[in-house]
Order: sequence, then structure tokens, then C-alpha cells
Amino acid sequence: MVTTNKEELLICLQDLCNLFNVGEDIKIEHREIDNIDKITNEFTFASSDVTHNYSWTYDIDKSLSELRKKSLRKRKVANELYQVLSKELNTTLAWGSLTGVRPTKLARDLIEYGEMKEHLVAEILERDYFVSKDKAELVASILKNQKCIIRNDNLIDIYVNIPICPTRCVYCSFISSELERVKNKVDDYIDAVIKEINSVKDIIKNKAYIVRTIYIGGGTPSVLNEKQLDRLLSEINFPVSEFTVECGRADTITDEKLDILKKHNVTRISINPQTFCEATLKRIGRKQKNSEVLDAYSKALVRDFQVNMDFIAGLPGEKLGIFKRTIRTALELYPNNITIHTLSVKKGAELKNNEQKLEDRDVFKMVDYAEKTLIQNGYKPYYLYRQKNQLSDLENVGYFRDNSICMFNIDSMEETNTIIGIGANAISKRVYNLEHKIEREANVKFIEEYIARIDELIERKKQFYK
Repeated sequence: MVTTNKEELLICLQDLCNLFNVGEDIKIEHREIDNIDKITNEFTFASSDVTHNYSWTYDIDKSLSELRKKSLRKRKVANELYQVLSKELNTTLAWGSLTGVRPTKLARDLIEYGEMKEHLVAEILERDYFVSKDKAELVASILKNQKCIIRNDNLIDIYVNIPICPTRCVYCSFISSELERVKNKVDDYIDAVIKEINSVKDIIKNKAYIVRTIYIGGGTPSVLNEKQLDRLLSEINFPVSEFTVECGRADTITDEKLDILKKHNVTRISINPQTFCEATLKRIGRKQKNSEVLDAYSKALVRDFQVNMDFIAGLPGEKLGIFKRTIRTALELYPNNITIHTLSVKKGAELKNNEQKLEDRDVFKMVDYAEKTLIQNGYKPYYLYRQKNQLSDLENVGYFRDNSICMFNIDSMEETNTIIGIGANAISKRVYNLEHKIEREANVKFIEEYIARIDELIERKKQFYK
């Protein structure tokens, strides 16, 4: 007998209920009965007012791998629940029954398992998963633009995490520390990261791995001073064609730091305005001026960096008109990549804790305007992911122009390549393409613990990649 992980399945079902805003008083009970050739699911949907009982039976191919059977069961149950809730509440969701982070990965898996043809992606997502026409077509378009995927278990990406920021934005729930609070620990942290990098070099040599891309993220890596940045980059000397460093906050970017990045063969940086409305920037705790963004961008262009820019739809106090002006300004700058995020307010974020009123009535129009306007101006969508608690159950989409795709974004979102994660709260993923399997190993979350346990973490990583 093969059973779906009950806890995992219930989380999926509860997530779907949450997307329908059915309320915290809703209780879910689910039971699977595995017969010889069929699976029966019994589902109880109960609130303080009413209880509904549902039961359905479906076939499942017993010759499939355990992983495939588990995935199919989860999808079938979610589809059934979606239809129940949609009928009971007389509403639909843009992403239908899909609750996961990576809808494009689901579509790619369906193609690779032979369950659908690439030219039928949009049609099948609409028909079988109740995804809206616009979102289904977006997924199909992204798959067509992801031409740089190479499935090779010896090809890896390296991710280095610098979980430090100048200040914390009110919407942020990342495990990142404000510089002022950890400034006396930064040098020790860099020492520990360099120690882990050197241990990773041994792993790469022993496994005959080939490094495809390098990505230094956070946090805000450019918050490091010039000496710290130079020390770190001096240890990351793999010959790659794509080397990205997040410099998200324009107020952390200097000529000296950009020169150091160039010296160490960094090819791409991010400069993330989030909005070009300075009143909003002040409201969300982001201490930067538009003039600083423009100055940093000019300096990056002079040094021939490719530039990514991020913007957020649904920021507190912003209406559609303000968002449109931000997008038009972004198009005047014409960066290589633009990512449009939909605001996600998670537990731990100041915005959530303060229960600040959020206006999301315009967010659909914002995201739609950005997509249409960027495409009309030569950009193409190439990666997509979703987060919990995003306004209106929307998504984040990355766009590129002139073949300037950021390969790391695709590798990490589609989970097609092994990623070695370095630093506090970095997650390593070992991808086994032939077995359709992924294993994960996470470093500890906080800087102080990472420094104290670095030798243990290095040994654990060696065993993970043994």
C-alpha cells in the first residue's frame, strides 16, 4: 500500500482553503482508502455553521514510481477540493487548484512525464487545473522562453547568502539582520563563509562538478564594505559566464564597490528601486532617493554590467496611476531584466505585525499593466514563482530583453540543476535528473549560530555531496 504524506496533503488543502478566504474556523478532515486498483478519498469540510461530506474515487497507475503516485494523488485531491469550494463559494481563483510555488515546474514535469505536449500547456492548465486563460498562457509563454535549460547532474550553480541589509523594509520577512545590529560580527561572518567556500572547492573537485553560474544574494551583499567585499570575491574564482551580485539598495553602491565587482569578473548586478515614488519608499522604510538609483544605474552601465531591477505591485498607499509611472520610468532606463513582484505580507514582517490596511483592489490591474506594457516594449517573461500571502493570489514574474536571461533564476526556480548553498540560511539542493529526485540540505538560519557551528556545517555538507 502506498499512502500520501497526510500532513503534507492537509497543508496543501488548507492552503487552498486560505486562498478562498474561507476563514480560520474551517476544519478539514481527509481520509484515503487504497483499494486494489482505485483510490477513494473522503473529505469533510466543517465550520461552526455547517458540515459537508464529500467522497470521490479515481484510478491510479500502480506501476508508477512512489514519487509519481504521491504527486498524482496530491493533485487529484486538490482538484476535487477546488471544485467543491468554487461551487460552494461561487468564485474562482486565477491559479485554479495550484497552490505550489512553481507552476511552470509543474507544467514542465507534465511534459517530461509524457502527460501533455508543450503546445497544449495552456489548454490543459485551463481544463484540468482550472487556471485562468491569462495565467495559463503566461506559463506557456515562459516555457517557450526558457531555452537555456541544460539537464546535467555534473553542472551546478553556486549561491552565497549575505543576510544583512542597511535597514529592514516593512514588508520583509527574510532572515536578514540590519547592519547596525551585526556590524561587529560581519568580519567573523565573512571568515566563516570563506571557510565554507574553500570546503566547497574540495567537493567540486572530488565530484568533478562544473560551475555554471554564481549568485551572491541576501539580504543586500553590497552592504559589505570595500575590504570585506574584496576578501569575499577573491575566494570565488570559478570561470563562469554569469556571475550575479545583488546590490539591491542603491544607497549601498559606490564606484569603489563596482570596481571591485568588475575586477572579480561579476557580470550582472541588481538595483532594486521597488517603486519610483519616494513617498512610498519612505512609507516602507527604504532609505533611498530616485537620484541615487539613477546614479548607481549610470555607474553600472559605464562598467558594462547587465542590470536586473525589481518592482513591487501593491505597496502600501500606491494606486494604479503611481505604479504605471514607475513602470514607464523603468522602461526609460531599459534594464536587461525587470521582475514584477506582487506584495506578499508574511508573518514576521512589520507590515503584518502592525496590521496596516492594504489596498489590493488595483493589484490585478497593476500586474496586468506591467505584463502588457513590458511585452509591448520588447521584454519577454522567462521565470515565475508564487509566495504565500500574496495580494489577490498573484505571482512574481521576471522579464528579459535581448537574450539577457539570468540563467540562475531559471535553474533555481525550475530546480533543474544542483545548487550548492553557502552562508547562513542558504539551502543546498542536489538534483538527480534521471531519478526525478531532489534532496535538500539547509544551513542554520542565523549569523551567530552559523559562525559558531561552521565546522559542523562543513562536515554535514561533505556528507550530503558524498
